[in-house]
Amino acid sequence: MSVLAQIAQEASDLQNIEAAGGAGMAYGLAAIGPGIGIGYLVGQAVQAMARQPESAGQVQTTMFLGIAFTEALALIGFVVFILLKFV
Repeated sequence: MSVLAQIAQEASDLQNIEAAGGAGMAYGLAAIGPGIGIGYLVGQAVQAMARQPESAGQVQTTMFLGIAFTEALALIGFVVFILLKFV
């Protein structure tokens, strides 16, 4: 293998490493928002159920819907991570 081919291969490897690092950073940042959102949502739902136990069923249903929608944001971030990693 010539020196130029070896340098080109190292540059390609470095580009792949940078892409993986960038994709990992993107997914990490994408997971922060939903994590905070789900924590806040569950905390408020527990507080609502403690204040009005008779409406706990409705609050719990609404909480699970909110968790599902918020978790969808994290899944979108994961898809972006995969796209940045392999495309």
